[in-house]
Amino acid sequence: MLRRTLPFPAFVLALGVLLLASPSLLAQAAEAAPVSNDYADPATWLCLPGRDDACAIDLTATVVAADGSLTTEAWAADMDAPIDCFYVYPTVSRDQTRDSDMTAGPGENGVVRSQLARFTSKCRVYAPLYRQVTIAGLQALIAGVIAGDGAIEWDVNLGYRDVVDAWNHYLEYNNDGRGVVLMGHSQGTGILVKMIAAEIDGQAVQDRMISAILLGNSVAVPEGKDVGGSFDHIPLCRSADQIGCAITYMSFRSTVPPEETFFGVAEGEGMVAGCTNPASLSGGAGELDAYHGRSIVGFPSNTQWTDPANPIETEFVKTPGLVRGECVQRDGYSYLEVTVQGDPNDPRTDDIPGDLIFGDTPGGLWGLHLIDVSVAMGNLVGIVGRQTEAYLKR
Repeated sequence: MLRRTLPFPAFVLALGVLLLASPSLLAQAAEAAPVSNDYADPATWLCLPGRDDACAIDLTATVVAADGSLTTEAWAADMDAPIDCFYVYPTVSRDQTRDSDMTAGPGENGVVRSQLARFTSKCRVYAPLYRQVTIAGLQALIAGVIAGDGAIEWDVNLGYRDVVDAWNHYLEYNNDGRGVVLMGHSQGTGILVKMIAAEIDGQAVQDRMISAILLGNSVAVPEGKDVGGSFDHIPLCRSADQIGCAITYMSFRSTVPPEETFFGVAEGEGMVAGCTNPASLSGGAGELDAYHGRSIVGFPSNTQWTDPANPIETEFVKTPGLVRGECVQRDGYSYLEVTVQGDPNDPRTDDIPGDLIFGDTPGGLWGLHLIDVSVAMGNLVGIVGRQTEAYLKR
């Protein structure tokens, strides 16, 4: 039986307890309604097509084979990509205020390196800045400072309104009838699920939605079905050639399953959290094409990939055959079970980084939340490529 020990949705949890709330946050009082952002201003976007920004980076990867040998995988963006991607990032702002400002910091710039930039090989990327609930804000909420006595007003819809404004601006001035993949993680997914339900599902613009990649938060579906919970007309994806569908999962190690967590569950009687395995959308297990980074959503990774250690110069590393995934329903949770198939007899590492554990909380509270995206990055990019082909052939 799931024990709900925290009084707010899963997207509010993401990375929230890693920093202490600042005194200025605790004293922050109710404010006048904030002014809407002007998304015609390029400064309100974290990434835009053709711009030298956080998404225009070198994504060359080192491939570490089981025998410890190293090769290099080249990478290049497609400057003529035929579709777009619209991305909403997770909780990464390190601003010491309740809501983030509209200036990209290390968290915002870092997360697109591991979650978004690689998709520029398939799509033009649009990533709006938005006034998200910050890490410090979440810490205060978890501590009960804000949620407890109502002394501080909490505008949970501020970031949502920003993203909707950015989406509407994109549709009017940038889309030009192109197909688009919507992508989010954690808090970003929570916002996109709400926006898709209100602004896209069952409406004319849905015809332009190639797919929605909604990771690290729940997309509700009736148990045994692919549609009818969070969305009325957008099913879960069950084929890489299927369009107009959603890819969703939350990842946990096979050795550390979900425990006392909001991840992997859905609100509503008869509802479960949807799970689509990007390594095998039709069901069953498959190899996860992970891209490991030197940092994990801004947190350092000091993994030694071979023994003895071989110098690796690239920021990203691949380990073919090391990780498998399978969607499972177990003990009331629905999630992507990640199995690391290390071999102690070969020189390659037997494990991967990505666990979010702090204090005395169980490892099953957060699972592999930090690497929900990167643990299957190659699979996801490949699916977007296949879906694009299917969309253009309609």
